[in-house]
Amino acid sequence: MLQIRDILWGFLYIACAAAIQVQVTPTHREISVGESKFFLCEVVGDAKDIDWFAPNGEKILPNNPNVQVNRNDETTSTLTIYHADVDDAGIYKCVAKSGDKEAQATVQVKIFQKITFKNVPSPQEFNEGDDADIICDVVGSPVPFILWKHKGVRIQSNKDVRYNVMDNGHLLIRGIKKTDEGAYNCEARVMETGEINFKMIYVVVNVLPTIRARQSEVNATADMGVSILLACDADGFPEPAVTWAYNNVILKSGDKYSLNEDGSELVIKDVIKVDEGDYTCIARNKAGEMSQEVSLNVFVQAKITYLNNETAIEFDDEVTLTCEASGDPTPSISWSFQNRMFSEGEQASWTRPDQYESHDRNIVVRSHARVSSLLLKNVDYTHAGQYLCTASNSIGQDNQPVYLEVRYAPKIHGEVAVYTWEGNPANISCEVEAHPGASVTWFRDGLQVPAVNTTNVKIYSKQSNSYLQVSPESQSDFGSYNCTATNAMGTESKEFLLIQAEVPSSPKIQRVEPFSSSAVVEFNEPDSFGGVPIIKYLVEWRLDGHGWTGKEYDATEDLTSITIVGLTPDTIYEVKMSAVNGKGESESSAAVKFKTGPIPSSEAPPLIVTTSIALREPSAPKLEAMVQNQGNALKVNWIKQDDGGSPIKHYLVRYKAKHVSDWKPEIRMPHGSEYVVLGGLDWNTEYEVRVVAVNQKGKSEPGILSFRTATEPTTMPGASGSGLSTGAIVGILIVVFFALLVAVDVTCYFLNKCGLLMCIAVNFCGKAGPGAKSKDMEEGKANFTKDESKEPIVEVRTEEEPTQNQEGVGPAEPNETTPLTEPDKKTKDDVKTEANNTAVEVKTVPNEAPQTNGNESKA
Repeated sequence: MLQIRDILWGFLYIACAAAIQVQVTPTHREISVGESKFFLCEVVGDAKDIDWFAPNGEKILPNNPNVQVNRNDETTSTLTIYHADVDDAGIYKCVAKSGDKEAQATVQVKIFQKITFKNVPSPQEFNEGDDADIICDVVGSPVPFILWKHKGVRIQSNKDVRYNVMDNGHLLIRGIKKTDEGAYNCEARVMETGEINFKMIYVVVNVLPTIRARQSEVNATADMGVSILLACDADGFPEPAVTWAYNNVILKSGDKYSLNEDGSELVIKDVIKVDEGDYTCIARNKAGEMSQEVSLNVFVQAKITYLNNETAIEFDDEVTLTCEASGDPTPSISWSFQNRMFSEGEQASWTRPDQYESHDRNIVVRSHARVSSLLLKNVDYTHAGQYLCTASNSIGQDNQPVYLEVRYAPKIHGEVAVYTWEGNPANISCEVEAHPGASVTWFRDGLQVPAVNTTNVKIYSKQSNSYLQVSPESQSDFGSYNCTATNAMGTESKEFLLIQAEVPSSPKIQRVEPFSSSAVVEFNEPDSFGGVPIIKYLVEWRLDGHGWTGKEYDATEDLTSITIVGLTPDTIYEVKMSAVNGKGESESSAAVKFKTGPIPSSEAPPLIVTTSIALREPSAPKLEAMVQNQGNALKVNWIKQDDGGSPIKHYLVRYKAKHVSDWKPEIRMPHGSEYVVLGGLDWNTEYEVRVVAVNQKGKSEPGILSFRTATEPTTMPGASGSGLSTGAIVGILIVVFFALLVAVDVTCYFLNKCGLLMCIAVNFCGKAGPGAKSKDMEEGKANFTKDESKEPIVEVRTEEEPTQNQEGVGPAEPNETTPLTEPDKKTKDDVKTEANNTAVEVKTVPNEAPQTNGNESKA
């Protein structure tokens, strides 16, 4: 049995020896990307070829740089993978061949790649509203799983449809907002290996600029040398850059334009009309750009650009004055002459132009665009003169004069009748209007005057007027005088009459209003002045049967009553009047009787009024203010104005702070005063002052003054003027210094037993300062210690046995038991009180004694 079994094993061994066996070591291997590994293929048996095949079934050739095959010997071959890549993973096969015999073995190669972030930019920028694709490219083997987190919270698409994690691992945010900005965590995980890695990506959301103009339309005036500001405000992220453009040209700072630091404000200098238009404010950032237009309207003040002066001859059919103007808005043009205004379509007459318009159509104003014409028909000499052309718009106006020259024959004016009397010179005025100027000649009875042999006639000329002065010597000098004016346009003559003046007729007394001591005479002026003005009135009055008393009163235009004074009460008078002119006095009026009234018991002394001019309230005084040195006081000066015909009696002053309603008590100032000082006013407060003048008739309107007091100073005003002099200040400092020295010396005297006082007490008074007793006792103790042979003296004494000092006899001679300081002085009551209580006083004083064995005696 045993032999058969051995024979069978031998056959089996021979059979196996004849076959080929292949083994790859190791049989599997895990390689990380980038690593290099080799595999050994061992063949048992005689093999002619040993080949390696890649996972794709292709034979690995020797010239492959990354995967190399090397035949080591007859039985082994090596497969080496350099810098392994993911593509190198798979099952590699080693095949051994020997004739028709073949054997193979395999090895599984697994390539593991660590999580690697290949393309993960940060930050990543997006525009607000865009669909944001946040890039996170991750490679790994096995393929990692990607999840996203924001603000520590995992992003889940099923909870917010705006978010989506795409197949490539990117995060898609639909319609990204500014609030989505921040850090995002891209986290990669490999489930098979448990590997994890992450990257933080910062997401920036850029916001498209928003822009708004502070004023969408800006108005400016040209040619005024002014600058205008155009401004816009822009927001966005990142902060937008602002620029300005005009007519598609970017504006830069220079002579014409000025931009602030951030470009939001554009200043246009020296604005002119051509600067008008639309300016574009542009804001740009990474998200894009926005623009806003600002319109600049440039207005031009009205300005007259053309005028023409004209010359015409009187009685011409018409003449036209032209005026042209520029401006924006288009100006309106009007004409004026003297006090009369003319505008387009208006027609007027020169007869009383300030009151009404006639329908004779002699003046017509026509306007077209910026041109206006003033047409004058039937030219008259009164049309000559300066016309004013006024061009106006909403910005302003311009006035320019234009002149119309009218050539006309002389026109003579003047009073035809002139009154005088013999011996009184009279001027006959020949007022000539003519253009060109005229020469004037005077004639009398066809003969030119003055004649050579006449001395009472003279001619004076002033501008265009000629004056004939005649001093009548007889009736023959009265009569007609001829004035003849001649120029290139013609001749004009006019007759003037020199008439003999007469005395006036008598005035008529209408009524007499009597009082106790005066009377008011009311009268009518004479019917005839005699050709010359009334100079004065003569009023005469008398008691019945007595002589006349008279007084003259200067004649004034409105004089219709005269007051006579100094009459006796309860008495009958009669009064008459006459008028006086240059020629002489009129006849007296008929006398009128009246009786003065009795004196009433309460009648005040009569007010003497020389004329009947009506009294009235005075005019408001003129106020001026002057702040006083105190700052809260004010001096109010007033200047007296019209007193209303009656003396000022007094002034009333009121004042108050403007923010309160109550006035301060009224101040009454005498009639001759010119100012008042208001003191104690509140600081930094606005006040109102009113001053009223009072006369017999009543009060004036108040003179009003407003002012503000000064701000309260930190130090009282005027302190420097009322302060101490330098000498006084030095004296005070010296006193304070010595007081401090005395205080220090006293302190030293009581605490340290030294100083000036201590020196005086010891050297001059023989006294020691407080505490000296203990010092002396210490010295005594020292002496006693040094001389131990001295026995102490023990003195026993009761308070009932007063010493000489206690009786007040005087100080006793000091002995060894007497302290250097004086005992306190006690009153008799204190002594009696102490005497009631028996006390034993023990004093230990060193004494001369034999020296003992060093032991001290004690009591």
